[in-house]
Amino acid sequence: MKRERTNKNLERYIYIAILCAHGVIIGLIERSIPSPFVFAPGAKIGLPNSITLLSLFTLNFRDSLALVLIRLVLTTLIGGTVSTFMYAFSGAMLSFFSMYLIKKLHPKYISFIGISAVGGIMHNVGQLVTASLIAQSFSVMLYLPVLAVMGILAGIAVGIVVNYLLKHVKALGLITTKLY
Repeated sequence: MKRERTNKNLERYIYIAILCAHGVIIGLIERSIPSPFVFAPGAKIGLPNSITLLSLFTLNFRDSLALVLIRLVLTTLIGGTVSTFMYAFSGAMLSFFSMYLIKKLHPKYISFIGISAVGGIMHNVGQLVTASLIAQSFSVMLYLPVLAVMGILAGIAVGIVVNYLLKHVKALGLITTKLY
């Protein structure tokens, strides 16, 4: 019994480490690619958020939150600065908690794509709030409508990716929480 529990914990830790490594690698690759959106400078697709969303549906809350925090710290240590961490942290935390709440409140009525779209918008809101605090001006929030559209589009793309990934993760037997 104890050995079985130890093996399950080891499998969980390995799964978290694999997801974290994928998130860091995807984040570093995405950071090195110039923004594909001419009308929204600095906007990215947010592919590392696919790892966050995947973790929300395959891990418990605590493990998923730990994964996001570890991914943020590692990505910053490898290729970031204090300011990139502040923006990434605020966006990731607001996105994570909003996606978690929506998943908990309305799991039968909102798809992965819908949850991801909300996460994309909230990620941008978190970053704009941080920018407003740093600039000491809320005029930065005028950029929100453009970034909201980008967040929705990016969220749809990430949601489609996670929909695909979940089918394969489920086949591996790694899902530790009830999907719906």
